[in-house]
Amino acid sequence: MRAYIDSDILIWHLRGDAKALKFLRALRDGQEYDLWTGALQRAEVVFFMKPEEEEATLLLLSQFKTEAVD
Repeated sequence: MRAYIDSDILIWHLRGDAKALKFLRALRDGQEYDLWTGALQRAEVVFFMKPEEEEATLLLLSQFKTEAVD
C-alpha cells in the first residue's frame, strides 16, 4: 500500500522534530507501506532546504518514490 507523505512532515523531520522522525520510522520499519510523495511536495522540500541541509535532504528524498503531476 502507498503512504503519501506531505512536505511539512519531511521538513519537520529534517529540522529535528521527534514526532516526524517517529512517524516516518514506523512507516518504514513496518514494511506495510511504500513511501511516496508528490512531485510538488518534493519541490517544496527542496525549495525550503537550507544549504547545510542539502546532503540530509537528498538522502531523505531518495527513500521516497515520487508521484508525477498530470
